[in-house]
Amino acid sequence: MFLRVNKLQTELPAPKRQDPNAAAALQELLGGKYGEMSTLGNYLFQSFNFRSKSKLSAFYSLVACITAEELGHVELVSNGIAMLNNGPDAKADDSKAGGDISGAPMEAMKDIRSFASFASGAGGALPVNSNSMSWNVDMVTTTGNVIFDLLHNFHLECGARLHKLRVYETLSDPTGREVCGYLLVRGSVHAHAYALALKHLTGVEIEKMLPTPNIPLGNIPECQKYLDEGSHRRLYTFSPSDYQDIAAVWGGGEMALPGDPPGPLEVVEGMPDGGKIHDLVGQPNVFTPDYAPEEMYEIAAKLTKKMR
Repeated sequence: MFLRVNKLQTELPAPKRQDPNAAAALQELLGGKYGEMSTLGNYLFQSFNFRSKSKLSAFYSLVACITAEELGHVELVSNGIAMLNNGPDAKADDSKAGGDISGAPMEAMKDIRSFASFASGAGGALPVNSNSMSWNVDMVTTTGNVIFDLLHNFHLECGARLHKLRVYETLSDPTGREVCGYLLVRGSVHAHAYALALKHLTGVEIEKMLPTPNIPLGNIPECQKYLDEGSHRRLYTFSPSDYQDIAAVWGGGEMALPGDPPGPLEVVEGMPDGGKIHDLVGQPNVFTPDYAPEEMYEIAAKLTKKMR
């Protein structure tokens, strides 16, 4: 089962401006072929379907703990998308009903790349790619063959890192770039972990055959702080007591990848410290949260007071 914590895995800076087209680009990292919905879906069902969990516990635990991290990545990207659609953090008065909408206050939205994200999704994230094409189960591979699944996962992580780099190169806003920078570092960890798992199982030094990974993170400013703090060397269990046997795969004197700051790989119990979730301002003109938000806020305040 899963424990939910009301934080993002890392702190995201507020966007400089409202930019729905940048949000649409970030959607590729959510519902694209190599997006977080794909990595989550693959690892989630592989962990559910894993054969011989007790005999192959180190490899099962590896897939299971990365699954939990990927769930947080879906959350992180989704928040980045909603923030870019919403615009800079504001102290606007969203406690009043919407004003006159006869003057088409949202006219500019008809020209955005993904109009559906506004018309149907109120500017939030959806499990779609940058062209609003739905993510689907065809992107999930779970064969029951541990070597094949791990090789598939390695391919998926390498593809996802190229994915993130290309999206990063299209964005200038700090929110989207922070999402990409963080995920590039963490994706490096996952690709490295799956390569090591394959090496232990088969004896093949996969890093000599395939790029494992081959993106110099030190050249990306948004990655630097995560490298400085050693995030590229850490694999989290996302559990207070389970999955600690991933140390059999991730550790044992192994070092960080060439090109990254040196240091031994380490397993960390639990999860990252994380960062705040931004409070998006309501938009009464588009009926979010509703046509009469002041009534909803009054009800919520009464419930909170009663609870205390």
